Amino acid sequence: MKKFCLLLLFIVLSGSSFAQMKLIKKLLSNEKDTLRKASFLPIPSFGYAQETGFQFGVGAIVGFYADRLDTTNRPSSLTLNLNYSTLKAYNMSSLIDIWGKGNKLHYIGELRFKRMPFNFYGIGNSTDEGNEDKLIQQQIKVLLQAEKQLLPKAYTGVSLGFENYEYKDVVADGIFSKDPYYNNRTGSVLYLGVSQSYDARNNNNYTTKGFFIRGTYQYAPNIFSAGNFTGSQIKIDARNFWRLNRSFAVGVQGLYNTVIGNSTPIYLLPQMGNDEMMRGYYGGRYRDKNLLAFQAELRYRYSSRFGATVFGGTGTVWGVDDFSKEAFKPNYGAGFRYFFDPEKGISVRLDYGIGEKRPNEKRQSGFYISIAEAF
Repeated sequence: MKKFCLLLLFIVLSGSSFAQMKLIKKLLSNEKDTLRKASFLPIPSFGYAQETGFQFGVGAIVGFYADRLDTTNRPSSLTLNLNYSTLKAYNMSSLIDIWGKGNKLHYIGELRFKRMPFNFYGIGNSTDEGNEDKLIQQQIKVLLQAEKQLLPKAYTGVSLGFENYEYKDVVADGIFSKDPYYNNRTGSVLYLGVSQSYDARNNNNYTTKGFFIRGTYQYAPNIFSAGNFTGSQIKIDARNFWRLNRSFAVGVQGLYNTVIGNSTPIYLLPQMGNDEMMRGYYGGRYRDKNLLAFQAELRYRYSSRFGATVFGGTGTVWGVDDFSKEAFKPNYGAGFRYFFDPEKGISVRLDYGIGEKRPNEKRQSGFYISIAEAF
């Protein structure tokens, strides 16, 4: 009986080892998925950003095509993420990006519940590190958007969104509590939006060729209690990519965000710095009613599974301060890519970005671990 148990244990361990080796071989394989099958990857959810610290939890990504026989059909994805971070932030989110048959319809969805500590420095393009005020923000966000192709590569869309924010000031006598301008302790916004885009990218996950631009207008009517935001938001996102050869590509992006309305709460002010634009700056270190930023990226994919990038950019916010060409801040950095679904171009990326050095402060920088490309 003892020998039988040992034999059974050996078979189980061997089977487990075989399954692990098979999984490792699959994750490192350079073979292409010519059948364009759906991919499902339950993964430990991990990441890092200077705002949240190291994040860990569970997640799952489903990648698929609405029409496997149509090689021009863009890849769709569903993402679920539940994680907690070393800075005691927790996040539950679900993202939807679905392209219909013939790319005629495009659906985007986001559901998020997040509670996170973050550092607040005030508003404007020249905030000081010495004004750092530790807050705790709780966010609920729902976004539903649908786009229809009315002309070749041109999409007209509508959107509906809801966001709710609550704040707690951890530091007694911090600038958030002392200054009445920042007295938005809680607030909700419901917005209706329209969008127009032109999308000629060769791949919406890992783009190496083509042009993309989307303009969005969102209006928040006065339907909540006094103190909640009523006004408009305008966003313009333009990108272009050039393929240099089989391994190298160059991409550029310009981003403009503005908020129009009275008593705009801090949670709606455009923020400079995150894992997608102006990498290296703490998210929200600089925030104001207007944001303008540009970035360029050289992409190198040396196999179907692995790649690297170098990037650089510049950006500014204004409103409290006047717009000035001299106020643009620099950023630059490099990163590594692992493509866990090479055919669809879905990647895990590690980026390190560097920003400006203000007088009497350390040079700003940030490390990021994220899923999908920055743009």
